Amino acid sequence: MESAVAREQALDAAETLFYGRGIQSVGMDDVRGASGVSLKRLYQLFPAKEQLVVAYLERRDLRWRQRLAEYVDDPAHAHTDARQRVLAVFDWLGRWFREPGFRGCAWINSYGELGAVSEPVAEQVRAHKRAFREYLGRLVADAGLPAELAGQLQLLAEGAMVTAAVERSAEPAARAGRAARALIEAYGASDPDGVPVGH
Repeated sequence: MESAVAREQALDAAETLFYGRGIQSVGMDDVRGASGVSLKRLYQLFPAKEQLVVAYLERRDLRWRQRLAEYVDDPAHAHTDARQRVLAVFDWLGRWFREPGFRGCAWINSYGELGAVSEPVAEQVRAHKRAFREYLGRLVADAGLPAELAGQLQLLAEGAMVTAAVERSAEPAARAGRAARALIEAYGASDPDGVPVGH
């Protein structure tokens, strides 16, 4: 089996198992069984389970952020106005929350399981969250809004992710979206220093 093919098969299986059941409840033998990659080959590709977890998070990060950006940039969703593109993030979160098998944010889940004992995993989580905030920062800048709004929007999005997983509902995305709209409107009525007019 070619290394690249075996690696993708192993990662596909790991992603399904880690995200669906949790990392600590899944052993390398489970990944072997689900992937069809021999245990020997699996350990050649990923000498330690921690390396497999990091690779899973890295690949999922790229795919997750790509899907988000494609939705926000898709003119079919009428996201032509810069401020609407900011709010489209929360529309996309609602779609994600409704997907079969959604069980929260993979990075928050991974941090909860391994963040205290695995620095490589913790760093992957931090890298993902940094990239998400930077993306929000670019959308905010394009809309001519104050930079600090990006961090506030991220907190709304992160809270929606956790709450959606706990409640098993997509409604938190809509609630967070309404709060984001209120923030954008408040900043839109601000002076150049970002202070709301009349305050």
